[in-house]
Amino acid sequence: MERENNVYPGVTIEYHADDFGMFPIQSRRILDCYHGGCLNGVSVMPNSPWLKQCMEMLHPVQKDIAVTVHLNLIEGRSLAFPNGCSLLTDDHGILRASFCNLLIRSYLPGRKLLRAQLQAEFRRQILEVKQHLEPEQPIRLDGHAHYHMIPVAFDAMMDVIADENLDISYIRIPSENLGLYIRHWRELKDFVPVNLAKVGILNLLAVRNLWKYRKKLSGYEKKLFMGVFLSGRMHAENVRPLLQDACAWAKQRGWELELLAHPGGIYEPEDIAQLTNRDDVMFLTSAMRRKEITMFQIGREAVGK
Repeated sequence: MERENNVYPGVTIEYHADDFGMFPIQSRRILDCYHGGCLNGVSVMPNSPWLKQCMEMLHPVQKDIAVTVHLNLIEGRSLAFPNGCSLLTDDHGILRASFCNLLIRSYLPGRKLLRAQLQAEFRRQILEVKQHLEPEQPIRLDGHAHYHMIPVAFDAMMDVIADENLDISYIRIPSENLGLYIRHWRELKDFVPVNLAKVGILNLLAVRNLWKYRKKLSGYEKKLFMGVFLSGRMHAENVRPLLQDACAWAKQRGWELELLAHPGGIYEPEDIAQLTNRDDVMFLTSAMRRKEITMFQIGREAVGK
């Protein structure tokens, strides 16, 4: 997974794609970023009906690609509660969590039951992906739309890690350094203002989670993360002017750099019809998914492959 970084020697860059495994054709588009670019990390949708098939596609190149469990509370069918009867699903077992609702309920009466149901769902999702990994392969975790950062969800995730005695190497903490973006503000394209609010919320949640679990998290990989402020717009035009400063900032702290994009567009009508989250439909069918492929192409320039 580690390759020479010709942009800033001494810093390992992870060029990461989320949402692998949702559909076979979409997953092949993501793998094209490995064969024709510099993809070296993917997050896998654990409740996808096509998980086994997509993991078989990934297997020949898995030695070069870091695999992360993409904990998911908003898309597709629940693994723990497929028939509904859950605070996380509708009556048909489709995951329907709301970020704001879970955030508020993190501090209201009844959170004990919610935390228990989150534990059950996360346990099933993690173990579902784990069976497709090598026995000695450590587990990496993040969240679809970063829902794992919500306090009650983060607590439930940490409960499962302890209860199952999981060998964890990395948990994504999507806390971003706004100074990196401000310095290059005039060079950035396609900025979406709501992303600034997302960064603010996630940065605050990161403070809470890092403090509460500081001893446990201290043993995991440390990465400078970039991908929320420019969420959906992590294409070459935006990443190129940021890369040198991001690498310098990471090197000062002895960290790696994780650049997140979503190159796995979904354009087939039969696949679009199976998406259950309206925001996912808008995001994953956008032409920006094709444009974000270029991030992995500049990675090819930056990292000799």
